[in-house]
Amino acid sequence: MGFTSYRGPSSHFPPMSQWKSFEEIFNANKAEMLQTGNTGEDVGRIWNAVLECAKLGVEERVIFCIIMQESTGNVGVQTTWNNDGHGTAGLMQCDGSPGFPGKHGLSQADITSMVRAGTLHFKANLKEHGNTDTADCIYKALRSYNSGSCNDSDLSDGRGATTSYVSDVANRLCGKTN
Repeated sequence: MGFTSYRGPSSHFPPMSQWKSFEEIFNANKAEMLQTGNTGEDVGRIWNAVLECAKLGVEERVIFCIIMQESTGNVGVQTTWNNDGHGTAGLMQCDGSPGFPGKHGLSQADITSMVRAGTLHFKANLKEHGNTDTADCIYKALRSYNSGSCNDSDLSDGRGATTSYVSDVANRLCGKTN
């Protein structure tokens, strides 16, 4: 399914009423996660980790779509480096996250630790933008998660980061896959 390109302020992006359920989004992405070298147990543990970390105050759909955008759900994803020279590791590719490059068959604790680090990072971004469970707040927080700041009038202004990031995650929230 091809992605739709969204640009501009959050009002130009899909409303939450168009987002699919966590279960629908997860199931649509299982095959892609398994293609990364993940075991079936890794995939099940991602599900568990997302549900556990959603208790921190971030929607499970959003957590999971960040995982798919950042690492395709690959528990052994390589560490990348941000513009500040800090390593961004783990399923959610964030600063301060543990990572297990090239490894699969991880424990629940290892997988949850990666998801927790990314969820806490994203939760801080939510707080910067009002800390509400609204599409407006979530889309702005996604922009900040990816680029470190947010131009509220143009969520495609990546400020050196991925310009299509918020649009890509919005597509994933609506059930589209790569």
